[in-house]
Amino acid sequence: MSVTASVVPTGRTSVRMFVGGEFVESTSARRGQVYNPSIGEPIAEVPFCTAAEVDGVVKAAHAAFPAWRDTPVVERARVMFRLVALLEKNAESIARLISLEHGKTHEESVGSVRRGIEMVEFACGIPTLTMGDTLHNIAVDVDCETYFHPLGVCVGITPFNFPFMVPLWMAPIAMTCGNPFVLKPSEKVPLSAMRLAELFAEAGLPAGVFNVVHGDKEAVDALLTHPLVQAVSFVGSTPIARYIYETSVQHGKRCQANGGAKNHILVMPDADMDKAVGALQASAFGCSGQRCMAGSLAVAIGAAADPLVEKLSASAARLKVGRTDVKSDAQMGPVVTRQHLEGLLSNIDRGVKEGAKLARDGRAVKVSDAPGGFYLGPTIFDHVAPEMHVSQAELFGPVLSVSRVSTLEEAIELTNRSPFGNGAVIYTRDGHAAREFKHRAGAGMIGINVGVPAPMAMFPFTGVKGSFFGDLHIQGKEGIAFYTQQRMILSRWHPDSHAGEFVTTRG
Repeated sequence: MSVTASVVPTGRTSVRMFVGGEFVESTSARRGQVYNPSIGEPIAEVPFCTAAEVDGVVKAAHAAFPAWRDTPVVERARVMFRLVALLEKNAESIARLISLEHGKTHEESVGSVRRGIEMVEFACGIPTLTMGDTLHNIAVDVDCETYFHPLGVCVGITPFNFPFMVPLWMAPIAMTCGNPFVLKPSEKVPLSAMRLAELFAEAGLPAGVFNVVHGDKEAVDALLTHPLVQAVSFVGSTPIARYIYETSVQHGKRCQANGGAKNHILVMPDADMDKAVGALQASAFGCSGQRCMAGSLAVAIGAAADPLVEKLSASAARLKVGRTDVKSDAQMGPVVTRQHLEGLLSNIDRGVKEGAKLARDGRAVKVSDAPGGFYLGPTIFDHVAPEMHVSQAELFGPVLSVSRVSTLEEAIELTNRSPFGNGAVIYTRDGHAAREFKHRAGAGMIGINVGVPAPMAMFPFTGVKGSFFGDLHIQGKEGIAFYTQQRMILSRWHPDSHAGEFVTTRG
């Protein structure tokens, strides 16, 4: 397959589905635009597939299930080994495609590809990780054993912010466990998903095991209610995560739905302030703040407040914002769409009206060679009260709020009042303070002097509260448990006196 012909936009490319190992044009009359956010211009057209088209994709995946289920797990893993090699070989070009459709800097895009590769490497170990248990003679003449069985058609519904990495959180594990997979990527960034489909095919994955369908709520609902779909994985905002989970469960499916976040980063007076500022800036403004592990609320404790805000504001002012679709020295790119930019601007206006102080205003940023791009510079609010909207809501952009408290106790209470529970971080040199925070902070992923406490592939992504709906988290051993059904077999074989020469006797 030619990547240029299939994926990279030339003019106003129409994005295709990937069904049964083939790129297929959708017949849907409803379409959306894919933008290059660096310049604010459309580069492709994506179909909003119909329920009938979704039905066809799911049935194609289901048809591939028996043969893939019965393929030895070591053979499935070998596909993933080949995929790792292809991802390594094509990492730079994949990163450029991500930057084109999303707006990440090249360094950020490369980093996301690297994290995706780690997930595929983890999937390569599934032959060992899905070994069952046995116990001989658990009772008289009775043996017990367990096996991990695949479920059937599994679905991934993925967000715009990591268009290549998040599908790799899901598909490699699901497929190496023996399940066919249907991906519904964000309609804002479908090009990376199509490149992934090409690479799976090039790695030797049988037709129908990996499929891609595009669309909006119609396509999503068709997947959530389809009788052949067994499990649904989702990453996105909390309201949609709740809807995905409830709808999936109502229709008898497993579901892991990862929602939004408002990650708190506590800074103690004894912290290494330069390191805390560097980590907080990277956490809050990396990927233009468009990630669910972004440190979007800094909690300055006592005497840490003034130097933290002063150093943060000065450091943020030096960040260069610019185009990421071409080679440049930009340290931060645009946000994904004009609609998203307008929402962020509205939230900044609301923060000012509610009384938060703008320590750094990024609204005036200009990129001279891309006046139509979707740019917002690093923005910092100070003196943010807990009841303010900018303190409570996930803004999902380069907007950092700073709240001031007097004690660690107040800071932990503030963190735990959040309806979200993805990440929470403390910067301190005090071991007792770190231990208190580690055991009492109400988030699923805790960082101590680590700005973004996101797990590597072998550990689960353990959001809680409004950040996760379900029982088994994405990634790690929990991800394997989610995509398999463990079965237990008890066996008893009695000596058969009528079996002639095959009679079993003791002795």
